[in-house]
Amino acid sequence: MSGKDEKTRTEASGSPDNTEMPAATKRHRKNRRMPPPATFDIDTLPASSNLTALEAAAVIRRTPGALEQWRRNPSHPLKWRYVDGRPLYRVDAVRDYLAKCDKTTRTPRPRSAHGDVQGARP
Repeated sequence: MSGKDEKTRTEASGSPDNTEMPAATKRHRKNRRMPPPATFDIDTLPASSNLTALEAAAVIRRTPGALEQWRRNPSHPLKWRYVDGRPLYRVDAVRDYLAKCDKTTRTPRPRSAHGDVQGARP
């Protein structure tokens, strides 16, 4: 083979020093982090408005992955519906969920140093 053919083959496959991958071979990964706080006030929105999963996660301060897990449980208190294959959350459902969470939040009881032993007395 001539030197010209070898150079063309090397250029076609990319040089070994190039660490960047072509865009077509990169794997798209979901952002699983906690979204930043919502930039809107949920109390000012009409009750019939819809929120995306990312917006709902920002309002209730959970990760989008948590909402995804909750959607697998049909009896979960945060209600959603699918529109064009995407989950949407109604504003009134998010408000109801937040109100229910506020009512059920309780202060943690102090635990004994020996664990939760029923028969132990101080």
